[in-house]
Amino acid sequence: MSEDVPLARPELGEVEEQLVLEVLRSGRVSLGPMLDRFERDFAAWLGVEDVIATSSGTAALHLGVRALGWGEGARVILSPFTFVASANSLLYEGIEPVFADVDPATLNLDPVSASEAVDDSTAGLLPIDIFGYPSDMAAFEGLARSKGLGILEDAAQALGAIDADGRKVGSRGHLTAFAFYANKQITTGEGGAIVPRDQEEAIRIRSERNQGRNADAEWLDHERVGFNYRMSDVNAAIGVGQVSRLDDLLELREGVASSYADLLDRIDGVGLPIAGEGKARRSWFVYPITLAPGIDRDEVISRMAEKGIQTRAYLPSIHLFPHLKRFGFEPGQFPNAEQASERTLALPFFTSMTMPEIERVVEALGETLESA
Repeated sequence: MSEDVPLARPELGEVEEQLVLEVLRSGRVSLGPMLDRFERDFAAWLGVEDVIATSSGTAALHLGVRALGWGEGARVILSPFTFVASANSLLYEGIEPVFADVDPATLNLDPVSASEAVDDSTAGLLPIDIFGYPSDMAAFEGLARSKGLGILEDAAQALGAIDADGRKVGSRGHLTAFAFYANKQITTGEGGAIVPRDQEEAIRIRSERNQGRNADAEWLDHERVGFNYRMSDVNAAIGVGQVSRLDDLLELREGVASSYADLLDRIDGVGLPIAGEGKARRSWFVYPITLAPGIDRDEVISRMAEKGIQTRAYLPSIHLFPHLKRFGFEPGQFPNAEQASERTLALPFFTSMTMPEIERVVEALGETLESA
């Protein structure tokens, strides 16, 4: 019997193994030279001055929220079609999340819908590059300038994406958060990073990352509220290895996506994700398909599992979660997002996925849909 095809699998090898061993043998497993090296290497790859590594993408978002001064009583606009951390990072600071609908093609926050949600208490915008597709940042920057709003870009799923102006996501000069969980384009096991706007901001974020202590302070001297949001040198070592191979990893993932597109194009009832438009290019985080109306997605997931293939309903509309619904959100408020939540399905997708595995997934999906 064939082995199961998992939803995701990290791409780790000898480079990462040797770097982790280097850290373990050094005895500097936290706040050591490997963390600095990862931050330098990642910043160089992005083409930015500085990057601050964190313990998770959620931590990066939270530090970004604080850097922008968003606090109690403020309102920030974001998409409901996202991972819950996008909204939770606001709730940590007593901020009210204000949802707006998504563009039906990109599934990213729609700038027009976002602009209609702005009021006098709006403090900022939190666009999310969902499934690795770059948000319309030029539109959000224009809205932010006209209304005096801050921007925090959630690029947790979009490392390597190219925006409509031909720039790498994360290099536009506003705060941008990344995540390196095991299913992302690169992984550090657990981890994240934030791109600061300037060095003064970087100093403060690094302080808050490390319990409010500045780099030149004594170990037990702290001057502000902070958090234990540090990335360990063990995690950073994995990241150094991953960044050294990042271009190759992105190319391999694009190849998997291209193979999927070629084969899935022949199957009725399946809508494919857009790879790009103009200069914009998706960075492949997952491979999300959209099932035609009337297809029972739960039944598809169940039948695919019987064939040894893991799929997942991806993503829910988080405004209907109990801890967010309390803000007064109701079903039907954001039809594009809710429709996507009802019909989107993530297929197995990972860097080392082979052509036989891709063909097996597509064949199983075709058989499942024919009998559905």
